[in-house]
Amino acid sequence: MSTLITTPHLEAPDDFYEALINTHQGLSTDESHALNARLVLLLANHIGSLDVLRQALAAARESAPTSPGV
Repeated sequence: MSTLITTPHLEAPDDFYEALINTHQGLSTDESHALNARLVLLLANHIGSLDVLRQALAAARESAPTSPGV
């Protein structure tokens, strides 16, 4: 069983964040959401392990802010 890495592991987090923001420049909200969906699928394919992906989904869901009435 593979385990999701949750400790800092990104080589250049600030550079990645800048590239991510730049990738969204000039896109509508719908286009930005579609880009995020394609990015998630590309990265999921790179990870490959369904077990790790399920761990990532659970971790993302648990860290999501909650809104009243949701």
